[in-house]
Amino acid sequence: MKQSTQEWVERAEEAWGVAVREARARKIPRYNLACNLAQQCAEKYLKARLEEAGISFKKTHDLEELLNPGVNATSAMARDAVKSCGNLRKAVRASLGLPI
Repeated sequence: MKQSTQEWVERAEEAWGVAVREARARKIPRYNLACNLAQQCAEKYLKARLEEAGISFKKTHDLEELLNPGVNATSAMARDAVKSCGNLRKAVRASLGLPI
């Protein structure tokens, strides 16, 4: 695996760990953070896969989207986000030959 791919995987795993922790928190749960980090984890795993395949991609963020406020996340939304991210995480890790 390329070093640059490994760096994306490490960043993705950091986001994954915090997303799971926040989605499961009993005291002071931060569901918005869990959803955001699940999205970040998925994005970083996709970038890792593209990096490994030698496919270039833009490293930009859509600021217009960020300016449009949304509703606060619920526990169910956080669980769904983490579950979806987990599925993507497993698929990309398997494709990179990493343990699931």
